[in-house]
Amino acid sequence: MDATWVVLLALVLGISLGAGFAVFVFAAARRGEQVQQVITPRVPDGVDQILGVLESIGIVLDTSDNVLRASQGAFALGIVRSERIAVRDVQQIADEVRRTGEAQTRTVTLEGVRTGDVARVLAVRAAPLGTRYVVVLANDLTESIRLDEVRRDFIANISHELKTPIGAISVLTEAIESSVDDPERVRHFAEKMTAEADRLAALTADIINLSKLQADQALHMPELVSIDSVVDQAVQKNSVVAASRQVTITRGAPTHLTVYGEEPLLAMALQNLVSNAVQYSPDGSRVGVGTRLVGDTVEIRVTDQGVGIPKEDHDRVFERFYRVDGARSRNTGGTGLGLAIVKHTAQNHGGNVSVWSQPGNGSTFTVRLPVATDDEGISAPTTATWPERTQT
Repeated sequence: MDATWVVLLALVLGISLGAGFAVFVFAAARRGEQVQQVITPRVPDGVDQILGVLESIGIVLDTSDNVLRASQGAFALGIVRSERIAVRDVQQIADEVRRTGEAQTRTVTLEGVRTGDVARVLAVRAAPLGTRYVVVLANDLTESIRLDEVRRDFIANISHELKTPIGAISVLTEAIESSVDDPERVRHFAEKMTAEADRLAALTADIINLSKLQADQALHMPELVSIDSVVDQAVQKNSVVAASRQVTITRGAPTHLTVYGEEPLLAMALQNLVSNAVQYSPDGSRVGVGTRLVGDTVEIRVTDQGVGIPKEDHDRVFERFYRVDGARSRNTGGTGLGLAIVKHTAQNHGGNVSVWSQPGNGSTFTVRLPVATDDEGISAPTTATWPERTQT
């Protein structure tokens, strides 16, 4: 064979082998990319950014129901664990999306999944994301449902409580009309009508105050508040009623403690505590009001020598309209909202309120508030005093 043909044949063979090898290498690389995508699927562009700004819970699933991406809320509520959906109802929604290819929306209740004793209600919506993925979004409806229940209960309680004074005023009006010829009876009924009108006004004021405290959950115009001033106002406000009952209100020495908040709200809350102590104390007894600093917390205590509160009622006395002794509370003019106002005022100021009480040994209510620190312009003292409890 001519040498020229041999060279040409070798050249063609070399080119063919090179091209075949290149095709093989390209195919292998392509196959490797496909395998890598199966092992580590690539989430569509923008999904990470969307999950990062969503206030709701977000989860992205691959074809094998592996969790590719999830927001922090999904982990916090225990919906996602070990790269899988741990809540059966949520997984069933994703399965339904794969089966039908259409978006699905359901309400799911989570119980005992990293939520303590509180059952959480979620509005879950799942939809296809492209041809391979499923996206699951969930909104926590627990708080909104709770608030709706609170509003409904509040309205029902208000309606019930308003019936008594309104009905009494109506009956007294009829009694006055039928007694126009008897000045003494008219005067008697008029006095009772005035008392019911005052009770109605007090109830309305407490309803408005409590509604504001529950709705706002924040302070509008916080400022440095002197606890000594708040105590002075509470004692002065109740001094006339206490004197008429020969109840002595004693207070501890001034402590010059300061908290950050709104003075009218704090004064109203402490006035309610002192008023309750006076009303539920026997004639000739004592009510003590004192403050002290415990760590970074101001404690305000109101102690009485009244009938006391059974242990089973300690947690309930701060509920709206709850009365340990309903008949006595109404006789003393109580609205059933005073302690609820105290609780919400303390909470809005970053604190809390608690009660110690035993039947026959009186009660002690303690309000705890964060003390104002040097950063807020004052130096808190290190000592404080209050009256000792006196047993009856």
